[in-house]
Amino acid sequence: MADDLPVPPLLNGNLAFFFDLDGTLAEIKPHPDQVAIPPEVLSRLQQLADLNDGALALVSGRSMTELDSLSAPCRFPLAGVHGAERRDSSENVHLVTLPPELVETLRSDLTREMALMPGTELEAKGMAFALHYRQAPEFETRILELARTYVRHHPLLGLQPGKCVVEIKPKDISKGAAIAAFMDEAPFAGRQPVFVGDDLTDEAGFERVNRMGGTTIKVGKGETLAQWRLDTVRDVHLWLEELTSHQLQEKKHITERREGYESLSRSI
Repeated sequence: MADDLPVPPLLNGNLAFFFDLDGTLAEIKPHPDQVAIPPEVLSRLQQLADLNDGALALVSGRSMTELDSLSAPCRFPLAGVHGAERRDSSENVHLVTLPPELVETLRSDLTREMALMPGTELEAKGMAFALHYRQAPEFETRILELARTYVRHHPLLGLQPGKCVVEIKPKDISKGAAIAAFMDEAPFAGRQPVFVGDDLTDEAGFERVNRMGGTTIKVGKGETLAQWRLDTVRDVHLWLEELTSHQLQEKKHITERREGYESLSRSI
């Protein structure tokens, strides 16, 4: 879809919310350790989760440990490492792993190769590896080819490009698959999914949510499968604030109507 997508509406109904983190809920920083979700945004997320019976999850390329740290003191259902690790609303953890010998080979080889490209950084996530080149964009082509080489030679591996990063991860893992898994479980099941993301890694989520008849929102510019667009992280924060206020008002009106009907019934 083109860049001229409309701003998303304020949504009502039986909804389930899924949010990416970097570039969506938090501004992208030169180093991942510098990223933070503003406290008021966390409060809005918790409020939105409460308004929708807990049907809100974070879906990210980060590990679940990082997601918990960044979203504390809240504790949401999570899909980390693009869904290779997932915690459902009952605190059950679901993991996709790789053979330990393959992980160790990747760790050793990639550490050696990345050391030859100053400014790049290797992030080991257990069952996945992120090859960052934000501080050394001149190595983009070399990084991509390095990752593709390992994926070609190991059928258990898949490749996931992102913004100034390429990830090597278990094959067939995606944010779309993670969202689908959540949608088969309470409290998400039977609801209409809403997914907000900003990166190439989120397109699989957009595709799956579109097929489910849900709502997809792209943050930032660029071609996308999403139906709606918000220009910046700040716009996400403003939309989230307006959305929670809107849902609170709707809930208040529903409560007032119900109390009015009950009062009328008693008087009759």
